[in-house]
Amino acid sequence: MSSVLAEGTLAKPRPGMTPTDIANPDYFHKVVDCQWACPAHTPVPEYIRLIAEGRYSDAYMINWHSNVFPGVLGRTCDRPCEPACRRGRLENEQPVAICRLKRVAADNKDDITARLPKPAAQKNGKRIALIGAGPASLTVARDLLPLGYTCVLYDSDPFAGGMMRTQIPKFRLPETVLDEECNYILALEPETRFGQHIGSLKSILAEDYDAVFVGCGAPRGRDLEIPGRKEAAANIHIGIDWLSSVSFGHVEKIGRRVIVLGGGNTAMDCCRTSRRLGGEEVKVVVRSGFEEMKASPWEKEDAMHEEIPIINFLVPKEFKHNNGKLIGVLFEKVKAEKDAKGRRNLVPTGEPDVLMECDDVLVAVGQENAFPWIERDVGIEFDKWDMPKVDVVTMQSTNSRVFFGGDAAFGPKNIIWAVAHGHEAAVSIHLMCGGQDVKARPSPLVNLSSQKMGIHEWSYDNDVSNDTRFKVPHAPKDVALRNVKLEVELGFDKPDGFKEAQRCLNCDIETAFEDNLCIECDACVDICPMDCITFTPNDPEPALRTHLTAPAPNLTQDLYVSGALKTQRVMVKDEDVCLHCGLCAERCPTGAWDMKKFYLEPAQAKNLCRGDQRS
Repeated sequence: MSSVLAEGTLAKPRPGMTPTDIANPDYFHKVVDCQWACPAHTPVPEYIRLIAEGRYSDAYMINWHSNVFPGVLGRTCDRPCEPACRRGRLENEQPVAICRLKRVAADNKDDITARLPKPAAQKNGKRIALIGAGPASLTVARDLLPLGYTCVLYDSDPFAGGMMRTQIPKFRLPETVLDEECNYILALEPETRFGQHIGSLKSILAEDYDAVFVGCGAPRGRDLEIPGRKEAAANIHIGIDWLSSVSFGHVEKIGRRVIVLGGGNTAMDCCRTSRRLGGEEVKVVVRSGFEEMKASPWEKEDAMHEEIPIINFLVPKEFKHNNGKLIGVLFEKVKAEKDAKGRRNLVPTGEPDVLMECDDVLVAVGQENAFPWIERDVGIEFDKWDMPKVDVVTMQSTNSRVFFGGDAAFGPKNIIWAVAHGHEAAVSIHLMCGGQDVKARPSPLVNLSSQKMGIHEWSYDNDVSNDTRFKVPHAPKDVALRNVKLEVELGFDKPDGFKEAQRCLNCDIETAFEDNLCIECDACVDICPMDCITFTPNDPEPALRTHLTAPAPNLTQDLYVSGALKTQRVMVKDEDVCLHCGLCAERCPTGAWDMKKFYLEPAQAKNLCRGDQRS
């Protein structure tokens, strides 16, 4: 960009960063860290503001359009949004309780059935098979059924829900909540073939479906083939199978002394369920260190709150038994050491082995996909881990008619990932059935609107408080441990939900800068509480980051760089530490700064149809 000097001559542009293109949807999307981190890209600050306004049904619908299962996820999500929360970057601050606020909307909404899509009045002649009735397949069905597709939903279980029903204990996810949100989708009238086991993909393809979506999860729990496994098999249980048996009422008790092997969320569910089914001495034993465990921090906290010890750095060596009756597990002590290449390994300490007595063992050391029902001559290529080769964007396999999603696509993840996969697969199926390229992904719906209501007033609450995160109340422990179906977390009530919602920093209200209006008075620099605005000569990014008022070392967050100003300087704002408080815009005498609400809704299959609008 060139500019005119006082003498009227043209100055040569100074080499450095080019002006930021805020018209690129991904620029401000990335600044809304929570929405960017959410696999389904739920507009988090938007629904949190609606909760603060008491508009629970509206907040619920914002969620339902994106993540399909707000009530379920408000209780069970792995919360990838929360580590990204901007409030977590402030000194000694915890992130906003985004996940539990989702539940506030779900718990307090009105009857929203009139706001949901209706079954298609006319079918379009396209038939889609959905293998597995879990979150990924249900998302595909929800997106395609209103467009006239015939979706046939297969599952070996008698009800919809998949792992949400079979692997998440009812004390974390009440059946009524799951049924309600599954029924919203079943009301769109898919053909359901529940209780039907699929033994051959070739037989499904022979039924002349236009597309097949595989969302069967990762149904097989890993076993431990160590001495004594076969002899003591009667009291050694695979964690996910055991949880499923508990869910359907096939298992109602367990031994007094229980050892749970594994450090993931399934292990936490196993140990907490054991406490409710008669386990008095329940221990979790993990080969890694406490910090390296795959379980979410809050899952570990809940287990320990229920007096379940977590014992680390022990590797099971043998299941001890007496003529087939399990009596304990023998463990080897290990420690973490780094090798010459800096890789972390677990090595024996040389200390004596540890014998822990027990009546039952639950093995929760991981899950893996099992595709014995997919013939290897149907055009689907598998990798060296026996996983199907799936395009990470389109969810399409090497057989153009077959798509994967959820755990079946890339291995065990959380429900929100399954939902995101389902949305993308539905877009691909809709494109393919319309004879279009599945790689031609639709653009998101984006809106950027000024929040100015006066010279120095905004349509959002821009007070930045120092409130700490509010605690979610729990049922009394002595009551909760007596009932495997009693929900432990009680959720925020409306007053606490409001106060927690007020902690949101409104990161979707963006600072937008008009360089042609700037008079370089530096008023915005003076008032900025985070020292994130600097007027400086331009430079290439590595150098520019070092001579800002506050150096910007976080390379994952962009710098907002203006065009050349009259002094040939540029305005640079570090998006990493900006609080979106609006003080720069309030102070600016020329209106060069504005606060604009950024709203992004990722495109779904419905957006590809002419005339479709957001409800």
